[in-house]
This record gives sequence, C-alpha cells and structure tokens, in this order.
Amino acid sequence: MKKIFLMITMAMFSFAIYAQTKSDIVLKTNGDELKGKVTKISADDITFTYEGETLEYVLKKSEILKITHASGRVEVFAKALPAEDRQKDAVAMAATPVDHHNKIAILPFTFLMDNQPGAEQVGLKAQQDAFSFLSNHSAGYTILDPRTTNATLIQAGVTREKMMGFTMKNLSDILGVEYIIDGSVIQAKGYQTSSINTNADTKVKRDDAEKVKGVSSTSATYNNAVQRYDVSVSLHIYMDNNASIYNESHKAFLSNTDGSYTGPLEYLLKRCPLYRK
Repeated sequence: MKKIFLMITMAMFSFAIYAQTKSDIVLKTNGDELKGKVTKISADDITFTYEGETLEYVLKKSEILKITHASGRVEVFAKALPAEDRQKDAVAMAATPVDHHNKIAILPFTFLMDNQPGAEQVGLKAQQDAFSFLSNHSAGYTILDPRTTNATLIQAGVTREKMMGFTMKNLSDILGVEYIIDGSVIQAKGYQTSSINTNADTKVKRDDAEKVKGVSSTSATYNNAVQRYDVSVSLHIYMDNNASIYNESHKAFLSNTDGSYTGPLEYLLKRCPLYRK
C-alpha cells in the first residue's frame, strides 16, 4: 500500500514539474511559432515573453491564429490564410523584433532637377503621394503617416544632410518599423515646343468720290515656347536587418510640361512586394 501511495505521489509531482516547465505556444497567421509565456490577454492584444527571457512583448490579436497553452487548452483567434495565398507573400519575416512586424515607413523622397538638388517640397509631396496610394493597397501592413515619420526623424537628429550616416537598420529602430521605402524623383529638361501666330490688319482710306487715298497695315507676331520634362522615379525598399528587397527605376513613357511623376511612381508601387490589390 505504501508503494502504491509513493508511486502516485511521484507521478503527481512529476506532472506538476512538467506543467510548470512546459511553454505556451503562440501560432501567428504568417506561420511563425513563438514559445514562451502568455502573461496577459486583452480585447485587442496579448502580452508575451519568450522562453528564458523577462522582456514583455505586445502582440496584436489580429496577427495571431491560436494559442496552445501549457495546460493543453487551445484558444483560436483568427482563421489561417490558405497556403496558396501565404505563398504569394514574397516578403518573409526574418529576425524581426515583434514590435516592428508588418510596419512600414516612407522616407521623404530625394528630388533632383537636371542632376542637381531640387525643391524639398517636391520630395515631401512624393512621400505623401506614395503614402496615399500604398495605404489603399497594403492589407495586413501598418504604414506610418509622413508627418509622424518626419517628426520622429527630426527628433532623433536624422536630417537629410545626416541621413547617409545612418544604416537602414538604424532608421528602422528609430521609427519602429520592419520596412523602409526610400525613393527619388528625377526631372530633366527635355525638348521645347514652340508656336508662332501672326495677325495682320490692312485698312484702306477713300475720299468722298471713293478714290483710294491711302493704305495702312499693321501686323503682330506672337511666339509661344513650352518646356517639356523627362521624368523618372526610383524606389528602394529595405528590411530592418539592412536587407534590400526591392530596387527598381521607371521612366515616364512620354515627357510632360508639368514634371508629373505620378505614372512612374504608381507603376513601381504596384510591382513592389508590399503592394496588395
């Protein structure tokens, strides 16, 4: 009888130790599996610590498929994407801090006019245009608005002049994002179109007998010249580990009179790995 009691006691003790050492398993919608301890679950997110660590991370519930608790209980939060859809996502998570995941920042564009630095306002406008377009085609991603991005960079001492002194990993850590979009707009003077208009007016003076007394004429010539521009856009996308995942340029098929870059910009954004239809 004593042996049976001892065996039951040892079994219960072993089970208690096993339960204490077993980890919670968090399965994310992108397929990542995180092992550690879920310490808190709120309406929109969960608080999580990795095995052997004490630092707490906050994860969005929308990014979590299910949690398998150490007790064996399973909580399901979201439906998994079909495998074929997940395979279409060319950008895979790799050594990325949890709070950076699926976040994007767009830097102010560089603007060059005939290979010389141009107006800063054009670069800021291109940044805003890229944000507006990509915001409508970025399901699953969070894009920092340009004002937040620019203010955060300024507060960290990252100006356009000092930008080259920072790696993309440095900028990702400052902005708290996984992806950084860096672009440039290049305008060059193309050909000129001109038109000439001539207006002539002739007057004939006569006397009372209707005889011609004199003829006078006036003419005016108007010359109108219009400058046309060749425009191209370059787009470079980096991850927070300094990896370059997209680097393309596109030139507008036709020159224009206002230097518009919308066509090339949207062409590149539609083909970048962060674009979603």
